[in-house]
Amino acid sequence: MGDYKEYLESIDKERYHEGESRWQEGEYTVTRTTHWSAPGCHVGCGVLLYSKNGRLVKVEGDPLNPVNNGKLCMRCLNLVEAANHPDRLKWPLKRVGERGENKWERISWDEALDIIEEKVKYIKENYGGESIVGVHGTGRNINWQLPFFYHAAFDTPNVGTMFFSGFACYLPRIVSCTAVHGDFAIVDASMAHEDRYANKDWVAPKVIVIWGTDPLKANADGFLGHWLMQCMQYGSKFITIDPRLTWTGAKSEYWLPIRPGTDAAMALGWLNVIINEDLYDHEFVEKWCDCFDMLKERADQYPVEKVAEICGVPAELIRAAARLYATNSPAAIQTGLALDQQIGAMQAATAISAIYSICGNLDIPGGQLIVRYAFNTTEHYNCGEDFMTPGQIEKKLTYGSSEKALELGTKTDKSSAASSDTILETCESGKPYPIKMMWIQSSNTIACPSQHADRCYNALKNVDFIVVADPFMTPTAVAVADLVLPVAMSCERNSIRAWWSPILAITKACDTFYECKTDEEIAALVANRIRPGEFPFKTDIEILEWYIGLKGDYPGTWKDLSNEVYRYWYWNATYKKYEKGMLREDGQPGFKTLTGKVELAPSMAVLWNEEDILPKHIEPPESPISTPELAKEYPLIFTNGGRSYEFFHSEHRQLPTMREFHPWPLIWIHPETAEKYGIKDGDWVWAENMRGRMKQKAYITEAIRKDTVHAEHGWWFPEQDPAVPSLFGTFDSNPNNLTASTTVGDNGWGSPIKSTICKIYPVTPENDSISPTEQITKFGGFQHGK
Repeated sequence: MGDYKEYLESIDKERYHEGESRWQEGEYTVTRTTHWSAPGCHVGCGVLLYSKNGRLVKVEGDPLNPVNNGKLCMRCLNLVEAANHPDRLKWPLKRVGERGENKWERISWDEALDIIEEKVKYIKENYGGESIVGVHGTGRNINWQLPFFYHAAFDTPNVGTMFFSGFACYLPRIVSCTAVHGDFAIVDASMAHEDRYANKDWVAPKVIVIWGTDPLKANADGFLGHWLMQCMQYGSKFITIDPRLTWTGAKSEYWLPIRPGTDAAMALGWLNVIINEDLYDHEFVEKWCDCFDMLKERADQYPVEKVAEICGVPAELIRAAARLYATNSPAAIQTGLALDQQIGAMQAATAISAIYSICGNLDIPGGQLIVRYAFNTTEHYNCGEDFMTPGQIEKKLTYGSSEKALELGTKTDKSSAASSDTILETCESGKPYPIKMMWIQSSNTIACPSQHADRCYNALKNVDFIVVADPFMTPTAVAVADLVLPVAMSCERNSIRAWWSPILAITKACDTFYECKTDEEIAALVANRIRPGEFPFKTDIEILEWYIGLKGDYPGTWKDLSNEVYRYWYWNATYKKYEKGMLREDGQPGFKTLTGKVELAPSMAVLWNEEDILPKHIEPPESPISTPELAKEYPLIFTNGGRSYEFFHSEHRQLPTMREFHPWPLIWIHPETAEKYGIKDGDWVWAENMRGRMKQKAYITEAIRKDTVHAEHGWWFPEQDPAVPSLFGTFDSNPNNLTASTTVGDNGWGSPIKSTICKIYPVTPENDSISPTEQITKFGGFQHGK
């Protein structure tokens, strides 16, 4: 692509100090590095950080970085405001009042370590390390650091995101894709090639399907949304499947406003069209696919008219979109979080994998690029298990290991990650053993991920000792912490980015804010206190050096890595790897599956459904169809969690610039629906169901289905009183007041976070006399009608 070559040639290499990691520009020191959080997202873009007298003063995108080519979102550009914010935590704090009173005493790090050492050693001696739970947020800068810390320092097998049901973020898609063809696969937007769009082998996809994601806002799982916009500029046509009309949807040939939670049915409808209209790749299917006849038989059970009724999308629109995709090769499908956050998560992702496979779009230029080890648990969420006492892994609270689940005869797998659902049940029951301590780092647990919010809040109160480590004082810290530790931000840390890529260095660009410490520094300090003489690493740099060796894809040292400024991502750019023996351990052609073929009826699916290994539609557990009597009182579909440009989950709410752009939480309502319930644009609106209620401001728009409302997540209000009953208003606008916990899909994968039911009505002085946060913090839960 000549225009990309012209872009590269147009960059002033001297102005941007090509190949240098740090230089002076007058009074400014410029550091070339990768932003990785906190605060942040899932990508890790190349940045130029300008500091003056040790203080961060400016952020620019690095135009020489081949990942983002200088593009940055507003969250990254606003890092200066976050890093220098006066409300950042400055030093360790010990609670001196009751939990929730927001009364703290400043202490030194040594005093904090004394408290931690005493508590941990007592719990390990009297209850075992398994009674300590390590909590992390979404996987990014801590995806290996915190599991390593928790496993190695506390000897606990119980590490996870609390209280987030069904592993409902990314993992269902990875497991499903791996079951079908042995690896994960993503849109080939040229990112595997270091010369990107100029590469001679790459072609832009003719069609890209955006399924359950808003890529420009989300930039999810290491995939930069701008890459797809570049494809659009190169002529790619788009199809968007989403209950809401996103920016990308507005640019699409077809927008399919699907009913939330019915994606498997939609995919099976596509398969019905593609197979019965003979639009699939016969040569690829005959040579490389297994069980095609079984898939055809299943697809025949989903005629388009039936799918149209299930999904609430016109049949001709479904046919037209499926035909556009199937008749334009190469084509690709970019999936998102919405697939994971439904009861049929595994079903949906498996069916979508079958679509691109039988169309011959797997691992071809501009198709669905196979990326090996999209998520290696040994190097990420299970990192550090080798440092644990033998036998501890067997005590892990996996899905199906709680007392309740064992009574039901649920399957359990000790090789998987700890289940937050099981940990929640264990916090409530004290069985099979008590949870005596939690360490919460990089997670605003009650404000963001915890479904059935009041239940989770009450469960946390059962834990004797809780440490929260964060850059800011959060609702979670005020509500339940006994000790609060200040965490450094990305620009203040030395670290390693290890998500979706080879290891990349994050290098410190400015002075540390007061007494903050990085995630790696905290791990070294605490682990050496608890395991003196046993823990092999004294400093953060020694931990980073160890991890470099663990990954095994870099021959040098931390110093070498921190000076290697353009180390590119290691996705193998070779196409049709399955023909070249590059996927199987035996070196033979084929896929890394039991049969060596694309398994359209995955043999691995017996792990999540022994009776039926083919994809099928599973109706959301609460819907007008599955619970018609309940739907009479709660007639609308309630979905939530769409991303915004300004915020990453619950982060950035205290930043003036972000709140200027996006001051209040917004609930999307169709104009006809709003009129029916007497709601005007900008009104505060209650959304309520059988579990609870929350309020957000009405955003009246035709860009959403008439039977669906969409609420934003992660909202809390740092400008409000931190102490209970206010607690920064953390439950007032929290959609998790309405979502269910411990409701999961096949063998614990997927959760109907985005597909429950509700009713809406205007907020009035009469029905707003007590806030949701007060109802939870003062009375322990919701009391409807009061």
